[in-house]
Amino acid sequence: MQNVRVLLRSNSVKATLLVLLSIALVSCETVGYYSQAARGQLTIVFGREDIQQLLKAEQDLPDELVEKFAIVMDIREFAESELGLPVGGNYSSYVDIEREHVVWNVFAAPEFSVDPVNWCYPIAGCVAYRGYFSEQSALSYAAKLEEDGFDVYTGGVDAYSTLGWFEDSLLSTVLNRADYQLAGLLFHELAHQLVYLPGDTTFNESFATAVEREGVRRWLAKSNKASNIDAALLDYDRQQQFVDLVTDYRDRFDSLYQLALNESSMRSQKLELQQTLREEYATLKRQWQGYEGYDGWFSRSLNNAQLSTVASYNDLLPFFAAVFEQSNQDFSAFYTEVSRLADLPEQERDELIAAIE
Repeated sequence: MQNVRVLLRSNSVKATLLVLLSIALVSCETVGYYSQAARGQLTIVFGREDIQQLLKAEQDLPDELVEKFAIVMDIREFAESELGLPVGGNYSSYVDIEREHVVWNVFAAPEFSVDPVNWCYPIAGCVAYRGYFSEQSALSYAAKLEEDGFDVYTGGVDAYSTLGWFEDSLLSTVLNRADYQLAGLLFHELAHQLVYLPGDTTFNESFATAVEREGVRRWLAKSNKASNIDAALLDYDRQQQFVDLVTDYRDRFDSLYQLALNESSMRSQKLELQQTLREEYATLKRQWQGYEGYDGWFSRSLNNAQLSTVASYNDLLPFFAAVFEQSNQDFSAFYTEVSRLADLPEQERDELIAAIE
């Protein structure tokens, strides 16, 4: 129990330091933002329950929860032994969030630009989103951005990485995922703790996605469950087609915004392009025999902020896949090379990325 108290005090100190650092660096309005972030993280920290202790406890747990806990323990072991990820105490505890999402992220972009707005933070650097532990707070902030003329998109997030600042917990928000999706999520978030380049969302997310995909492939191969392998491959294939479609249209929007048009004509052509994108998705969906996995995404406005969310996770995926192949598909060598790239001056890194792509 004494160790638990020490851990909680340590986490409290960390959260308090984050708030104090925020006060030193930013305006009063932004201090309020960091305060809600610290409170939200502390709620998770204080809500932790050790998974092994839950399994040993006399109280009955739902069978599906026991099964998920066992799978997570297997995923943790695989992540450490086979992928070389920094597991430590991550995902050894469980928190019931009691809401649909743990965080709601707000994305924004100018009305006639596909380049997202960035927000800068003391630890994470500049990223293309602003996260809130309250959906209402996120929507309120999004409304202010809309009043300022920005395209805005707000989306729920089921998990996130604290970049090693805290030991991340398994959250109730992810338990409804298929086993291979849960494995991919853990691999992705743990990858952020291994290599993270402050201020470069696309680099970080594309790297983590590369680790996620190869990790899932190897984890399923080791589990020798052919049906799961087929399901995962189908899922990734559809995801790639979705990404290709959205990325293609993002470039079309970008070309549109370069034209010398008045605002009225620009808005009209923007709406036409959004409608064409929806129609092409309908065609793609028919090829998928009616699979509805992306219907929710396409039910939204398809504005510039929404388009930017796809690019962040996938633009450099081919690059990292190439680096992985050059590393002889060895994760240790791969991480070393990615770390080296992250340490390079931005211009030099961009030149190397362009050369490999």
